[in-house]
Amino acid sequence: MSTEQHPGAASLQVGGKDDDLEQRLDDELTAFNTAATGAGEPDDFSVRVTAADGELLGGLTGWVWGGLCGVEMLWVRADHRHAGWGSRLMRAAEDEAVRRGCTDMIVSSYTFQAPDLYRRLGFREAGRLPGVPGGHEDVYLHKAIGS
Repeated sequence: MSTEQHPGAASLQVGGKDDDLEQRLDDELTAFNTAATGAGEPDDFSVRVTAADGELLGGLTGWVWGGLCGVEMLWVRADHRHAGWGSRLMRAAEDEAVRRGCTDMIVSSYTFQAPDLYRRLGFREAGRLPGVPGGHEDVYLHKAIGS
């Protein structure tokens, strides 16, 4: 960790993962966002695909906040990809988002991941960040839902 001293007894520190800092920032930003929007706190949810033997085949994590659903992560085990699980996970997440009153859904995907999957599910590109990581692009996608 590196530390930089500043006048007035403040210091700036750079280090590795800091769970306490992450929790504090989440608490502070949630309070700020709630006060600014009146939307309340985000509510996390998950969707899981499990084989008969209990092995995890895939899953999705997301959140709902103020009528917006965000997909954080979607993963399907390599030997079960291209079998429709990604679409099923996304449809289940969309159904859950609509059930919770959402009107919009967002997700981002690197170009080497699955932006075409999201397009096939009705998402439209809302923006992209070229060159990261390593010459790929981060694609941001949006879909109006529940109408």
